[in-house]
Amino acid sequence: MIETCSAASIRNRPAKGLVLAASALALAACNAKNAYVPPPPPKVVVAQPLQQPVTLYIELTGNTSPFNSVDLVARVQGYLESIDYKDGASVAKGTQLFGIERDVYQAQLDQAKASLATAEAQHAYNEAEYQRQSTLGRQDFASQATVQQWKSNVDQSSGAILNAKAQIEVANINLGYTKVTAPFDGVVSNHLVDVGALVGVSGPTKLATIVQTDPMYVYFNMSEPQVLRIKESNAKAGLPFRTTDLSSIPVEIGMQGEDGYPHKGHMDYASPQVDPSTGTLVVRAVFDNKDQTLLPGLFVRVRTPIGHLDRAVLIANEAIGASQEGSYVLVVGADNVVQRKIIKTGDKQGRLRIVQSGLDPGDWVVTEGVQRAFPGAKVEPQRITLTADAASPAGAQDPAPK
Repeated sequence: MIETCSAASIRNRPAKGLVLAASALALAACNAKNAYVPPPPPKVVVAQPLQQPVTLYIELTGNTSPFNSVDLVARVQGYLESIDYKDGASVAKGTQLFGIERDVYQAQLDQAKASLATAEAQHAYNEAEYQRQSTLGRQDFASQATVQQWKSNVDQSSGAILNAKAQIEVANINLGYTKVTAPFDGVVSNHLVDVGALVGVSGPTKLATIVQTDPMYVYFNMSEPQVLRIKESNAKAGLPFRTTDLSSIPVEIGMQGEDGYPHKGHMDYASPQVDPSTGTLVVRAVFDNKDQTLLPGLFVRVRTPIGHLDRAVLIANEAIGASQEGSYVLVVGADNVVQRKIIKTGDKQGRLRIVQSGLDPGDWVVTEGVQRAFPGAKVEPQRITLTADAASPAGAQDPAPK
């Protein structure tokens, strides 16, 4: 029997061929082995520690205080006759600021002078009579009792003269108190008593306050450990920490809103003992304030140096981690494998931190991408140069070869 092909069967042959080919490819794929392609190593930024001279500081807080501050008072009784300054004005030493009526005190001075003249006249008469009686006594024309009496009169008149002179001095002092003057160069506050008011009735009456703000004091407290740290640092440098000679110790301050510590001064005083109730030592520094930038009563940031390192090792502060073992950093070795190193940290220097031990100057420390690196993992490091401000790299290099 001869098989014949119809037109429909001829049309279906190509489709069947395609189905058979697809099935063969699927079977071949099922028999092939799956190959795992690992992800690329994570990219991190690494930098070697920065080595440079560093001055170590203690950072504290303090308050500004005027160099001199005095209440101006009326020390004698009388009506206030004049106010001779403008509230808040800067005045020079000796400038008259207030005037109190002088008539009564001028009269008292004149009266004391008159008493002195009377005493001097009486003394002259007594002295002459004593000389006359002494001559008569030597010639036996006057008794020795009379001579002794006139000698006593001379002594009494001498005392009267001294008393009259003292009264004149007292009267001059009281007359001087009627002029209230500036005891030093400074700024005077607003007046507290008006013209015509009776002052000094029941005691000294406060009239105003004068403040000297150039130079300016800054007071701050040091804790007991900080005091001991300074003594230890000075001992290493061969310098004793003496509270009587502190002018060689610099102090820097900064106010709120200021960057850093722009105002330079030096220590001026330190309490001779630590307060046992607070465990602190009161310290004072003095600053020039000719431009009147500093005002009394301001809160300021204070720092003072306690040592110097010629070649300190510094790394970025954000590269430091913490664990139960202490502070640590992640470093990348020559094989690009991450290792963890336990370090001992020191003071902070801006955005950098001093490393006292545990890190070699040639180590490449992970500064960015720390969250993508862990000990034993391989990374793709990008090496940069760490700068002093740690704000931006000085220059990036090509990634380290694998």
